[in-house]
Amino acid sequence: MPHLPRRIVISATSDIGRALAVNWLAAGCEVHGTYRTPGATVDELTNAGAGVLRCDLADAASIRGAGEELRQRAPDWDVLVLAAGTIEPIGPFAECDFDQWSTSVQVNFTGQMHLLRELLPARRRGGEPLALFFAGGGTNNATVNYSAYTLAKVALIKAVELLAAEMGDCRFSIVGPGWVNTKIHQATLAAGPRAGDAYHRTLDKVATDDWVPMDRVVECCNWLVQAPGEVVSGRNFSTAFDAWGDERLDKLLRNDPDMYKLRRAGNGRLAA
Repeated sequence: MPHLPRRIVISATSDIGRALAVNWLAAGCEVHGTYRTPGATVDELTNAGAGVLRCDLADAASIRGAGEELRQRAPDWDVLVLAAGTIEPIGPFAECDFDQWSTSVQVNFTGQMHLLRELLPARRRGGEPLALFFAGGGTNNATVNYSAYTLAKVALIKAVELLAAEMGDCRFSIVGPGWVNTKIHQATLAAGPRAGDAYHRTLDKVATDDWVPMDRVVECCNWLVQAPGEVVSGRNFSTAFDAWGDERLDKLLRNDPDMYKLRRAGNGRLAA
């Protein structure tokens, strides 16, 4: 008899991670997750039936320990979500504390790749399981004062393309949730003018309550969960701006291997 959908949410206590975990528990899925700091959300998820354990993505030993435990708790996982993220340090690269900058890259990129590597052996064989990451800004412009966060997120976008090319039995996707009302923006508000234009944009979002609804993010993730690899694997999707779920987009993606991936712009405008 087939098992219930078995899902792992890394950073299940983040706002998006929690929303996915709650949605999937309500749908009857088996959910396992991680947290870094104990709190009310850990208790909420535990009481709802999720299995949660501590994992600090800045600590390699913690990653290895969590990986071993999750391989035992969630063999044959169907979906692995890596929802961890920090936008600190905020400020010009030359003025940031480099140890803090390096730790940010570890949390946003290297640690997530390490934990993915720990958990890939436990993926379900057959049926194209999904490993899902979250992107940030910076693919089409320079997000000034957020260099560690931006570079790590761009690296994840390329990572899903590379992994999709290497491993045809697993889907790898990344989604940009857009401006969602989550705790991550508190760091920008605390940074004040040091955050530059992002500070004023965040203040405007708070004042106008103009956010991408969390339900929309969950809906997008659920679409990715059921979409075929030829449509979603190796690609970067935008919750707010892409027509995901539209069969016309599916057709375009099947026919264009470069669509929704990192590519140079302006190639050939003045060829040698």
